[in-house]
Amino acid sequence: MPVGDRRRDHGHGRRETRTVKALTDRTPGGLGFPHAEQAVRITRTRTVKGKTSRQTAYLALSLPVEHARPDQLQDWARLEWHIENRLHWIRDVTLREDAHQARTGNGPAVAAVLRNTAIGYHRSNGETNIARATRRANRRPDDLIHAVTRSYPTTQ
Repeated sequence: MPVGDRRRDHGHGRRETRTVKALTDRTPGGLGFPHAEQAVRITRTRTVKGKTSRQTAYLALSLPVEHARPDQLQDWARLEWHIENRLHWIRDVTLREDAHQARTGNGPAVAAVLRNTAIGYHRSNGETNIARATRRANRRPDDLIHAVTRSYPTTQ
């Protein structure tokens, strides 16, 4: 199967090559997945400090090649990691979501909304390091109260 798209990057002490191969399915019965139009393999090879690792992901897509070319698939895969790194990792590691004790009722959903709100608040203030911003906010709770209430008129 020919390579559909290959990209090489380097930075932060690592070299990375991402390769996308896509195969359009035209056989009767298809890939065994309803409505699947393409079978895709994305391979990422990383070298960090002389140690090489390889990850491979397989996808079945319902989009035909006209709507999902290999170069677009490459971009979509990168965007998924971008979301993972900018939101989910922060929720898991910085805000310790997995260690939270709320397990029943609306507790987990409410806690997730509060975490997302905190992340959004810090990002809207130009913060790039959410852990540092959270520590700063913990030391200055009056700033948060003022930020939330400052746009509302007082009744006195």
